[in-house]
Amino acid sequence: MLSSEDLNDPEPGVCHSSVPDPSNSVSIPEIIRKKRDGEKLQEAEIRSFVQAVARGTLKDGQIGAMLMAIRLQGMDSEETLALTREMTASGRVLEWPEKWRGLLVDKHSTGGVGDKVSLPLAPALAACGCKVPMISGRGLGHTGGTLDKLESVPGFKVSQSPEQMKQILESVGCCIVEQSKELVPADKILYALRDVTATVDSLPLIAGSILSKKAAENISALVLDVKFGSAAFYPTLESAQQLAQSLVSVGTQLGVSSAAVLSRMDEPVGCRVGHSLEVLESLECLEGRGPGDLRELVTTLGGTLLWQCGKADAVPEGAARIAQALDDGSALRTFQAMLQAQGVDAAVAQTLCTGSEEERFQVLGRAPVQEDLVAPKDGTVQQILALPIAQVLHRLGAGRNHVGQPINHHVGAELLVSVGGHVRKGTPWLRIHYETPELSDDDRRNLQAALLLEDPFETRLKVAKTILPQTHL
Repeated sequence: MLSSEDLNDPEPGVCHSSVPDPSNSVSIPEIIRKKRDGEKLQEAEIRSFVQAVARGTLKDGQIGAMLMAIRLQGMDSEETLALTREMTASGRVLEWPEKWRGLLVDKHSTGGVGDKVSLPLAPALAACGCKVPMISGRGLGHTGGTLDKLESVPGFKVSQSPEQMKQILESVGCCIVEQSKELVPADKILYALRDVTATVDSLPLIAGSILSKKAAENISALVLDVKFGSAAFYPTLESAQQLAQSLVSVGTQLGVSSAAVLSRMDEPVGCRVGHSLEVLESLECLEGRGPGDLRELVTTLGGTLLWQCGKADAVPEGAARIAQALDDGSALRTFQAMLQAQGVDAAVAQTLCTGSEEERFQVLGRAPVQEDLVAPKDGTVQQILALPIAQVLHRLGAGRNHVGQPINHHVGAELLVSVGGHVRKGTPWLRIHYETPELSDDDRRNLQAALLLEDPFETRLKVAKTILPQTHL
């Protein structure tokens, strides 16, 4: 499946790595020159570059020059595949028991506002018999991070060793953890420099970064939620589709059954934005309730994965199985077990999963100020723009500008009206939870601009298109 020669580790659940061979090195300046001039790189040249990055023998200027060359000249499918393989092989690859073969699945989202899908999806998949070793990230900029949401739960530990992950998967079926230092070290270096060299939007670099981490999980099937719209990395369906097709193609060539769902990110996912508020809404979804668009994404992505790993004959059948897991309580019970397995006190986990909303707020905490904004006129809610809301919440402390910056888990927003619904002038439509800094008049103006009232209303589903793999397990 991967380029590492040590995939047959005799001890399940531990990591291993391929050791770079410095004797195979090629002239780095010559590799940079070739890509700068638009020439195709050979696999050995890409291997030399990635191994040099992982060993720390390159100067930042050399790495930056290579990143810019890739950004300007691009990479074909063979180069992108080689880059992804070598990035995966730069670190350790997780190994799992043979009996789990074909059951290991994961999901990746390109990021959005209110995107809490992973929280109900992982336990729903586990309740349907899958093993979900979900490695997630933190929020940076206006998009929220899955790990930040879970860390709003007292006691939740995102740091788990490969051995601990195996134990949790054995007993619970899913875990949501941070990337360990041993996994894909080359990506950490490249990712940090992409941010400061204006090369974040390079398609092959995006594909390599996402898929190398997923390949290091050694999963069987992967579904990618590729967002498009005004609050997404890609503004149009066409641009997002190009990335989605590349991810599906490279993932499949890596030996991972890969599919992509293209979903709209003009409006927030669900009705709540902000870390602890999104945990509350995830619990509603796990109870078979909550916003329809969140349930749509969870069942569509989960149904696709169940079809990919052979647990459903078709995607709609898989979606129905995920919906049943949400409705019958099995997904919620699995989520409670995952909370306990990852450090949450049993009484706290039980209160979160079986208590009232007020009891859940007592566990998670609440910002001291809740302020409602009212509709400026009568009308039908055409859209509620996600980006202005996310930007204001970011300023109020819900987001970070650099890695490691502390955040306020209690800052957030609640949508009090639904898209397509009619509102009257003076009716509350948005509730902001904040502490320090306070909501400014500029913030209020920006938030009011997020409410678009217009007639007539046109219904749109979150999922715009699905790209399925040509084959599945």
